[in-house]
Amino acid sequence: VFKQGDVLPTERLVGKLADGSTIPIQVDIKATHADGSLRHAIISAVLPSLPASKSMSIGLTKTSGSTTATPAVSPTSLTNAGFTAKASITLAAQVYTAWADELLKTGKVTTWLSGPIVNEWHIWAPLKAGGTEHPHLTARFAIRSYAGMDKARVDVTIENNWAYEPNPQNFTYDAQILIAGRSTYSKPNLTHYHHARWRKIFWWGIPAETHVKHETAYLLASKAIPNYDTSISISSGGITNLANKWGSSSVEPMEPGIVTPAMPMAGGRPDIGPLPSWAAIYILSMNGSAKNVTTGVGDLAGSWPIHYRDKNTNLPVSLVNYPYMTILGRPGDTINPATGKSESFPNCGGDCSTSPYNYNPDTAHQPSLAYLPYMVTGDYYYLEEMQFWAAYNMLRENPYYREFDKAIVKAEEVRGQAWSLRTIGQAAFITPDKHPMKRYFMERVDSNLDWYNSVYTYGNPNQLGIIDGTGQYAFPPLAYTTPAGPKTGTAPWMDDFFTWSVGYLSELGFAKAEPLLAWKAKFPVGRMTAPGYCWIDGATYSLTVRPNENSPIFSTLSEAYQATMKRENGSPLINSKGANYLDQPCGSQAQADWRTQDDIDNNVRRVPWSMGEMTGYATSVEGYPSNMQPALAVAVKSGVPNAQLAWEKFINRSIKPDYSLAPQWAIVPRN
Repeated sequence: VFKQGDVLPTERLVGKLADGSTIPIQVDIKATHADGSLRHAIISAVLPSLPASKSMSIGLTKTSGSTTATPAVSPTSLTNAGFTAKASITLAAQVYTAWADELLKTGKVTTWLSGPIVNEWHIWAPLKAGGTEHPHLTARFAIRSYAGMDKARVDVTIENNWAYEPNPQNFTYDAQILIAGRSTYSKPNLTHYHHARWRKIFWWGIPAETHVKHETAYLLASKAIPNYDTSISISSGGITNLANKWGSSSVEPMEPGIVTPAMPMAGGRPDIGPLPSWAAIYILSMNGSAKNVTTGVGDLAGSWPIHYRDKNTNLPVSLVNYPYMTILGRPGDTINPATGKSESFPNCGGDCSTSPYNYNPDTAHQPSLAYLPYMVTGDYYYLEEMQFWAAYNMLRENPYYREFDKAIVKAEEVRGQAWSLRTIGQAAFITPDKHPMKRYFMERVDSNLDWYNSVYTYGNPNQLGIIDGTGQYAFPPLAYTTPAGPKTGTAPWMDDFFTWSVGYLSELGFAKAEPLLAWKAKFPVGRMTAPGYCWIDGATYSLTVRPNENSPIFSTLSEAYQATMKRENGSPLINSKGANYLDQPCGSQAQADWRTQDDIDNNVRRVPWSMGEMTGYATSVEGYPSNMQPALAVAVKSGVPNAQLAWEKFINRSIKPDYSLAPQWAIVPRN
């Protein structure tokens, strides 16, 4: 992935080794920035030699000229060399198969990589028993062939995910993959869930056993990923713990790996964050085990029953084609007046439970599963996984709430809005320029930013910079209960997710996110710097933002703070020594002593509070101050007054978490 302006259309890349010699490289350009410069490319090279357990650096230098080159191999040359690959399943005593080599011979291939070093072709077909096609199960192959070598990478995906095929259901079968007539994978009694898929990679010939490490500093400079704190050294214990957790998890097809199957489960966990914990560990360490976990999670993202492929386009479903589409299963609400047909998906038949894993996807707790794997590998499977999940964020809503094909995510919880914008934004940012869905995802991001700007940034915004439910009618606004009563509060940590997400979209180049961030960043900055608000409580679990549900939002954070710092019954915060919490100087030892005494009074905690310790689990990598950190980081570039002061106060606080084991929230401002 490349920083904007680094590689212009008139320039090409050359590979340079540490000894100064150059090697040929193949650059397959996938996405470009608005100025035409390179954004994302797949770079291929063949090293002259690489001893076992040794490393070699390849630098990239620029020269003028075109990067196009003539392919050195073709599908015919590969099949003439003896290449064969077959996917086979036995279902209800019937054997269904698909042959990759036969599909290559038809010439109906889609080229993904093309050049003198490597070529990759994509082919697919329904699994067939004799001449009968299975209505739901298909095989997809990505065949990567290297010029002058008797080897090819064989990427096999089995899908059960047609969107509108009648009678969708789970299927239990015996699976087998054969390469050159040899069984390379078998899985008996595999239950393939409806609207899910699984993937395995094999080699025809000797495998290429390499681990490619990217330069972390440049990945961060590209702005394609959050700006993680490079001063953090990932501990060996963190790497070992991650590898052991992966090794002891269920990682076969249709299994969950280390992602929580019950996605709505409350509480902090490693898969929730701008990127998951394992992805942040990989970015900061470039460790091979961490990369295997990150890409392995991307593979298993296919296990979730959220994949809906349109048979007419062979792509993930689009709201442009089906504006009334939803997975809510309400046929009466999904009739498209233009066609007179319901766009609700068919009900799942047979046993459609997801036992034993009980997958329960949602948007409020969704991880980013495939974006980073696609970025660092260029594998088309991950690109489509990212697109399937982005599509799920849109089609799971009532079509009226999302404004049909505009896909406005306003009806979600605030955290659901945050993670949905991140997921759709990532798909829009890195989907290849020539892909049929590039414009689709770009326009969905644009529609959402237009809506948020019109309602909040310019449309009579509240002075606090909070997402207050304006214009949202699927969920009651300000649902978090606070000392003032129901529908009077907000959850700052959820709101912080949203602030970061908007800041991230701005970093990805979505210009309409910038004014929204300038309004939104006032909230985290104010909780650290506003007069009358003590920053020690900047990451409080809930905040009262109006006196009752029919009143307007407070105009100052001082009012919100005074309304929040009360007992649940509304009485003042006075401890057994008669001291009022609000009378204690902010960040003082007296304030810490008050908290220690109050905990003793209520038998809550026997450990003394430290001076300057923030509330909300200050030592936890998943605590509310940690959740606040990315919002404050992106706020620094927002132009909001006191943003830098807010960051300095936050980062210099006395009690912090140890991110060396789990750095998913360890995001810092960009220079």
